[in-house]
Amino acid sequence: MPSFSRTAVIRPYRPADRDAVVDVCVRTAYEGGESRAIYPDQRLMPSIFAEPYCHFDPDLAFVLDDGTGRAVGYIVGTADTARFVEDFRRDWIPRLYDRYPEPAGPSRTPTEEMIRLLHHPERMLVPGLAGYPAHLHIDLLPAWQGRGYGRRLLRTFLDALHQQGVRAVHLGMVTANTAARAFYDRVGFHRIPVADAGPLTYLGRSTAPD
Repeated sequence: MPSFSRTAVIRPYRPADRDAVVDVCVRTAYEGGESRAIYPDQRLMPSIFAEPYCHFDPDLAFVLDDGTGRAVGYIVGTADTARFVEDFRRDWIPRLYDRYPEPAGPSRTPTEEMIRLLHHPERMLVPGLAGYPAHLHIDLLPAWQGRGYGRRLLRTFLDALHQQGVRAVHLGMVTANTAARAFYDRVGFHRIPVADAGPLTYLGRSTAPD
């Protein structure tokens, strides 16, 4: 069980946080919960949804430090989705191609579905989101949820975007993750109508202070 005797702090991401961020991602990547039974390769989900943001946009990566130096939550994202997609296509996919070659034919497993996403970053360029150029991912270990830290991480990220002149941000969440949707509703996000969104719901909000 985690100890809450120390004061948790939000701070910028450091390269030494990489393994902890990977762990948080793996433990929250399946509809907000443990993903290892669904995606046995524990590098896969972080390689898509966490690590590239720390690499390309480290100034927008923040962690919740439990007070001992260990990251128990994070928020990552980009100020410019279109630029991020270009970086991902040009520089990130080649790093991972040998480990995750693109599947031939239809995806047969959840892992193959995610590898296909890895190879198609243009999926992030969604019509209707042009007014929300930034996007984000936020995750906290279960024991640290419901204690106000998610709201604080989000505010830190929004302030950083606002200082860069970015006026609005979006995210895509699995519609079935009702707990996450309740959180986003509480912190000021609204639904963005998107045609053919599949299993996702798109949400957006201003970066301006509440």
